[in-house]
Amino acid sequence: MSEKNEFSGCPATGIGSMPGGDAREAAKTVTGSFADGQGMPYLAELPARGPGADMIGRTVGLLVEMYGHLQPSGWRTSDRPGRDTRRARSWLGEDLDALEEFTQGYEGLLKVQAVGPCTLAAALELRGGEAMLADPGACRDLAGSLAEGLRAHLAEVRRRMPGAKVVLQLDEPSLTTVLLGRVRSASGYRTYRAVDRQIVEAALRDVLAAAGEHGTTLVHSCAPEVPYALLRRAGADGISLDFSLLTEREEEAIGEAVEGGTHLFLGVVPSTDAASGGLSDPGGSVMGVRTLWSRLGLDPGTLAESVTITPSCGLAGASPAYARTALAHSARAARSLADNPE
Repeated sequence: MSEKNEFSGCPATGIGSMPGGDAREAAKTVTGSFADGQGMPYLAELPARGPGADMIGRTVGLLVEMYGHLQPSGWRTSDRPGRDTRRARSWLGEDLDALEEFTQGYEGLLKVQAVGPCTLAAALELRGGEAMLADPGACRDLAGSLAEGLRAHLAEVRRRMPGAKVVLQLDEPSLTTVLLGRVRSASGYRTYRAVDRQIVEAALRDVLAAAGEHGTTLVHSCAPEVPYALLRRAGADGISLDFSLLTEREEEAIGEAVEGGTHLFLGVVPSTDAASGGLSDPGGSVMGVRTLWSRLGLDPGTLAESVTITPSCGLAGASPAYARTALAHSARAARSLADNPE
């Protein structure tokens, strides 16, 4: 195990998105759910507000000297910032204002999220309508623009919340499909060629480096087949995943990650009301985590320092009441894991 745990004191957190459109209410919920050392608050995303508040639009708004506008098919590159880019930046400013209000004097870990370079390249269209993924040169430019934009964004967050230790999370739900050549073209009749793993790793490393020399980073994917070794080589301090998608053949990679000091963010709490079946037993929510640790032969005493409990994905599709319940349940489940690791 690595002696240094970047996520010490982070028993629970959320992924990023929240329901509704009230920035102050979202910030209040996120900070309140993880007060008094119960977890890591984060800059909430509110996609229900509309275009520009979605995860792709928000990240497009962060890009430097690269812009986007909305088409019926999605976000497309532009020569200059238009209404859609300005709206994305305005939503972000509103969310930062709200978070700043509710984190006065806060000195713990604080997370911000952005879409990673692979998922962004798969989602953002070139002028002809094909995904940026089809143009290796454009992908390199995109990763550079994203890294520069994130450096400025993180500097702004640190200025507003000077006592916080800011954590950068890259959301990469399309990472595996990019690596395996499963991203469909605009026509839908073919798929884009798989991107070389070394190219993907280099892009991720460059963007994660935007957190700075002493910055803390993680990569989140709520898709199957997370490439653990690649993410570790790229420099991610933590890996966030939907625990229900974990397969037996991935367990060796999980064990190697833990032994190598990589922190795991395990999504064990359902992210929607319909999937929850009622959240009454925090200990039951983390039973599978205890079982995994036992199968891997890992010391149960390391669970609390190696694992953070989260919902399985963002909470945008949940009701406001359930979102509050899911975050509170994550914190209670994390306490159960720490108190009863075996």
